[in-house]
This record gives sequence, structure tokens and C-alpha cells, in this order.
Amino acid sequence: MAVPKKKTSKMKTRSRRASAWKLNAPPRSVCPRCSATKVPHIVCPECGWYKDRQAVEVD
Repeated sequence: MAVPKKKTSKMKTRSRRASAWKLNAPPRSVCPRCSATKVPHIVCPECGWYKDRQAVEVD
């Protein structure tokens, strides 16, 4: 069985593990009412509509 010659440093270990924690950009969709880009399953910040009803009053 292979045995490492030297101890792996904390920096090397942590940088290797950190590569799996990269954040991706949030997905985007188009509002069917005002055609603005928005995050899916969230009230549209431009018109305030969500699922064919007005959820928030926007000025």
C-alpha cells in the first residue's frame, strides 16, 4: 500500500476542498407579464406579479 512521504499541508488540503464550493450564478427566467428578467419562483421585482396574480404593490 502506498504511503505519502510528507504530510499534506493545511493550505493544500483546504484549497483542494474549497474547489467544490464554487458558487454558480442564480438561474434567470423571463416574467410572462412584463418580460423582465427575474429569479424563478420569486415575485417579479418590476411588476409585482407571481403566478397570474398581483402579489406585491410596486410603485
